[in-house]
Amino acid sequence: MMKTYDFDTLIDRSGSGDLKHEALLPRWGRNDLLPLWVADMDFATPDFVVDALKERLNHPIFGYTVDPSDYRPAIIDWIRTHHHWEVKSEWLSFIPGIVKGIGLVVNVFTKSDEKVIIQPPVYHPFRLTPEGNHREVVFNPLLRRENGYYDMDFENLKQVCDEKCRVLILCNPHNPAGLCWSKDTLVRLADFCYQHHILVISDEIHSDMALFGNQHVPFASVSQHAADISITFGAPTKTFNMAGIVSSYAIVPNAELREKFFGWLKANELDEPTLFAPIATIAAFRKGEEWRKQMLAYVEENVKFVEEYCKEYIPGIHSLRPQASFLMWLDCNELGLNHEQLLDLFIDKAHLALNDGEMFGLGGKGFMRLNIGTPRSILHQALSQLADTVRRL
Repeated sequence: MMKTYDFDTLIDRSGSGDLKHEALLPRWGRNDLLPLWVADMDFATPDFVVDALKERLNHPIFGYTVDPSDYRPAIIDWIRTHHHWEVKSEWLSFIPGIVKGIGLVVNVFTKSDEKVIIQPPVYHPFRLTPEGNHREVVFNPLLRRENGYYDMDFENLKQVCDEKCRVLILCNPHNPAGLCWSKDTLVRLADFCYQHHILVISDEIHSDMALFGNQHVPFASVSQHAADISITFGAPTKTFNMAGIVSSYAIVPNAELREKFFGWLKANELDEPTLFAPIATIAAFRKGEEWRKQMLAYVEENVKFVEEYCKEYIPGIHSLRPQASFLMWLDCNELGLNHEQLLDLFIDKAHLALNDGEMFGLGGKGFMRLNIGTPRSILHQALSQLADTVRRL
């Protein structure tokens, strides 16, 4: 009999050291905010993952280990089944986190006077990590359509790209807008980057969370050019809500890139997973499909709830329906507030902690990012607080 999973139960996260709550006071100066910001979910990590970890914890020795034999096959089979991409075992390596992986690639493949291209509004570590490593960041802003969705601006890309541009960081699916890029768009990007000798880092952490019939397309799968110039990052951690268990991986089809990057990882022992990462990964990818389907169905209903609530009670805020992930991009520009006033509205008046759009760069002004990976009762509470506050403007 198929198990029905519960996503409505409120789980008290106090005492777990979770960033979502513990960072409220240092980041916002108050701890009475309802946190709907950092991208993990308030749902229980699936029981099959917890059980696999518990089983290993029953052994009293936590010494040096080798990768379990099913570690790579589990990743390969999952990608083949869900994304129709045939990944070879030698293309794979563990990495100690995707943002860390971006930093590693920047250091291995660029010199201090070379540049990294990003496409804002986009996940802010795409800017912060290269800048923190003293690389210049070049902006290729996305074009926003009238319907709120985005396109890549290839004309602008031609203008801003020069011989010093060595890396482009692609968010696929896109965060914060929740876009699944089309194959045609990815092919065009691959052709441009191939012609200009640009390495593409494709962050595909949200790839297993496509919604409403949308389909994720792995960048490296769209053409030989894409495969030749790309390093793809993935992980089960977003989908199965286990970000604290770092279980990220890199996929590098090109042998020359692979030798350089994997060789550097190996030399610095950064390709060796922690004890629990492969165990959690195998459990998620071998036993997680039904949980994933039910979780995504719940998230889709949360999306509809936000859409309907805003339409009826907060018409000045327009939500972009995500094509992937549990994050919603809220357009608050009709409220007519500047950046400081918008933050005051959400934080000091509505008592909500969201990510403000300006942190995602150009095109983020007047937006807020809402995490809907939470029980619907929490969303109702948050939107009710927001609606009451907006009515008093």
